[in-house]
Amino acid sequence: MAKGRNCIGLDIGSSAVKLCVLKEAKKGMQIQVFDQEQLPPETIVDGALMNASVVTDVVSQLLARNKVRQKECAMSVSGNTVIIKKITLPLMTQEELEESIQWEAEQYIPFDIKDVYIGFEVVAPRTDQGQMDVVLVAAKREMINDYTSVAEDAGLQPIVVDVDAFAIQNCYEVNYGFHRGETVVLLDIGNSVVTMNVVTDGITMFTRDLSMGGSDLTEDIQKQLNITYHEAELYKMGGSPGAQTDEVLPHEVEKIIGERAEDMASEIQRSIDFYAATAADSRIDRIVVTGGTAAIPSLVRIIARTSGVPAELMNPFRNISYDERLFSPDRIQKFAPISAVAVGLALRRTNER
Repeated sequence: MAKGRNCIGLDIGSSAVKLCVLKEAKKGMQIQVFDQEQLPPETIVDGALMNASVVTDVVSQLLARNKVRQKECAMSVSGNTVIIKKITLPLMTQEELEESIQWEAEQYIPFDIKDVYIGFEVVAPRTDQGQMDVVLVAAKREMINDYTSVAEDAGLQPIVVDVDAFAIQNCYEVNYGFHRGETVVLLDIGNSVVTMNVVTDGITMFTRDLSMGGSDLTEDIQKQLNITYHEAELYKMGGSPGAQTDEVLPHEVEKIIGERAEDMASEIQRSIDFYAATAADSRIDRIVVTGGTAAIPSLVRIIARTSGVPAELMNPFRNISYDERLFSPDRIQKFAPISAVAVGLALRRTNER
C-alpha cells in the first residue's frame, strides 16, 4: 500500500451513493473519479440500512463502472444515533486521554457505552488554565457495523469512519479556508437530514442534525399534484419529464417549494438562534449550503433572507482540478451540490489514526 495515499470517498446517503477518488497533482488535488447512483426509495430510513444488499450492489456497480481497483475507503454517518459534543477536560496527555475517555464519555452519551464507538479530538488546549476542549463523537456500533459491512461486501476496506458534518468541514477548508475570527455555518441539506456545523477559527462550536430534507418536498408535490415520486423529483429540481430547459414550473409546484423552503429555513434559523443563545460570541459571518436539496432554486435565497446573513452554495471543486477530457464543466457543475461529503471523505488519508 502506498504510504498515506488518499482514501476512496464513499458517501452512502439516504437517496444515493456517491463515489469520489482524488489524487495529488502538481497544483493540489485532482479528481480521478466522481460518480453517483440513486437508491430505491426506503432503502435507507433515518440512517438505518433497510436493504443492505441493494446498497452493496450499488457500491459494486460504481466501483466496476469506474474501474476502481483501490480498496481503502473512508465512509461517514449522520443522524440521531450520532452524538457530537464539545467538552472541557483537565489538561492531560494523549495517552491519559485515551485511557479516560470512556469514563468521560459516559456523562455525555445517552446510550450504553458498550453500544457505541467513541472518537475524540483535542481542539483547544489552554495550558495557562490547565484545561482543554475536546470534541467527542459517539456512534451506535450497530449502525457503523452495518455500513462497514456493506463496503466490505463490495470488496472495500474501510479505513476511516467519519461524520458528515466533519467531512463537509474538511471539504470547505480545502476549497475556501477558514479565516481568523470568522464564524461559518455549514449546512448540508440532504434528502432526509439537514446537518448543521457552526465553525469558528476552523473549530467546530456546535453541530445538529435536523430530521427534514428534500424527500418531504417531493412527497408534498407528489400528493398535491397526484403524480409519481419520480415526476415529483423532477419538478422539485426545476423540470418535468421530457421538458425543455427553459420550462416554467406549474404555479402549484412553485407554491409548494416556496412554502416548504420557508419551513426549512425557519427550522434552521431556530437552531442558529439556539447556538447564538449559548455562545460567547454569537456573530455569524456567512452561511454556506451544500447537499442535493440545496440545488433547489430559491432555497439558499430564502435561508439568507430568514437569517439576515449572506448565504451561498458551496463549490466542492473550487480548489480541486479536473481533466476536461474526463469531466465536462457542465457535469462538474451538476455534481457540485451533492459532492461535499464524498470530497471531504476522499481527502482523508490511508495512514490516518
